[in-house]
Amino acid sequence: MSDPTPDPETIATYLRLRGLEPSARARRKRRRRGDDDEHQPFTKGRDPHGVGDVLADLTKQAGWDPQLAREDLVLQWEDVAGEETARHATPVALSDGTLTVQCDSTAWAKNLHLMRAPIITELMKRFPDAGVQNVRFIGPDVPSWKWGPRAVPGRGPRDTYG
Repeated sequence: MSDPTPDPETIATYLRLRGLEPSARARRKRRRRGDDDEHQPFTKGRDPHGVGDVLADLTKQAGWDPQLAREDLVLQWEDVAGEETARHATPVALSDGTLTVQCDSTAWAKNLHLMRAPIITELMKRFPDAGVQNVRFIGPDVPSWKWGPRAVPGRGPRDTYG
């Protein structure tokens, strides 16, 4: 018949596969000790983070920084342009890097157009994530003679005014 005592090589293989071999245990203990170091107090990466830092990381990871910078630009327009200017000019759109500002009059639009360079510099310095590259100042909306879907090109009935 067969020998009742198993081969020592078979026993070593069995113990190694079961994880009961002394050398495997020692390796696991050494590994655990290294892992425990990161859970100890006063180690690197264990400092608490403020709510502002956590929210800043969250918005950056989610890709919200450009949109939030655009919102901040509109909310802080008075600080950027000045109190008097903000009363007469309001940002209305931001698309393709161009900020469109609606002014109360064409005089305000022209004066702000002449001061465009310092305004753009200030916007780029304060809100780099907003992506403002140019500012367009427009005057007040004027009434249009185009009424309805069948507007005729050209002067139309107004050519007999005088």
